[in-house]
Amino acid sequence: MSSNGASSTSKGLTYADSGVDIDAGDALVDRIKPLAASTRRPGAAADLGGFGGAFDLKAAGYDDPILISGTDGVGTKLKLAIATGKLDTVGIDLVAMCVNDILAQGAEPLFFLDYLATSKLDPSRGADIVSGIAAGCLESGCALIGGETAEMPGMYEGDDFDLAGFVVGAAERGSLLPDHNRMQAGDVLIGLASSGVHSNGYSLVRKVVEVSGLDWSDAAPFAPGQTLGEALLAPTRLYVKSCLPLIKSGLANGLAHITGGGLVENPPRMTPDHLVPVIDYTRFDLPPVFKWIEETGGVAREEMHRTFNCGIGMLISIAAADADAAIAKLAEAGETGMIVGTLQSA
Repeated sequence: MSSNGASSTSKGLTYADSGVDIDAGDALVDRIKPLAASTRRPGAAADLGGFGGAFDLKAAGYDDPILISGTDGVGTKLKLAIATGKLDTVGIDLVAMCVNDILAQGAEPLFFLDYLATSKLDPSRGADIVSGIAAGCLESGCALIGGETAEMPGMYEGDDFDLAGFVVGAAERGSLLPDHNRMQAGDVLIGLASSGVHSNGYSLVRKVVEVSGLDWSDAAPFAPGQTLGEALLAPTRLYVKSCLPLIKSGLANGLAHITGGGLVENPPRMTPDHLVPVIDYTRFDLPPVFKWIEETGGVAREEMHRTFNCGIGMLISIAAADADAAIAKLAEAGETGMIVGTLQSA
């Protein structure tokens, strides 16, 4: 018998014995290769397997580009996805949270990388998650060129996992937003509808669900024909295809992606100090999901405004004289824009 207690015929410990399955990782890569390939666009081959991803800005049509990058996650909305077992839409949320942010800087999203960390890698669950990422990239014209999957037993337990995303976009020099030189008092704020709660405020949402006494599988009181889990997992809207033409035409002076901080804290992020964005809440209705959250949780309206998007996922600052043209261009892209406020002198 050996001195360390191991049999002389023992193969010794393997990585799999510690809870990490390299074969599962390889199987997942094989499953997601066609998903990544579906997101190919000029400038990116979207092939996986190397140590890094490449992107050719010249092939993408840029002459003198400024790169804009962003990173984000999905937050505690993942707890809902895990509880319901519905994993194919949180990847869309991940992409949307990243690309909508850099869109607000006037950038076209070019390529995306993801990070998936879990306790135990299941190729089927992993493929569901990445299928949503690929779908979000495809809808945004953004190539999925790489990522990282980390299997970390002991760091995560059970079915828990976390997602992070990283996007790089570009804009021609001199065209970045917001353009404070063009913003002035009297500019209008055009709001674009959200698809629901998007990916912010889910710690409060889960608390409200707890207070309601409902299960995720129960009928959603605010969405006929859907379970509560399905309704609250509605993915974040992607605004690239509707807003990019407006940006490239020069009509937009600034954009605000309405994320954490809601309609109170996000709009001022696009304005200079001498201007204040003023939202007229009488111009749009609070969607049913937010009415349910407000009433069930006894949440004050002011708290709703500073926590959730309340039905407006993106705000665009437009010169008043250009408002009709901007709304028409949005309509051409299949988007309904509505005037929901103005810029006023501070």
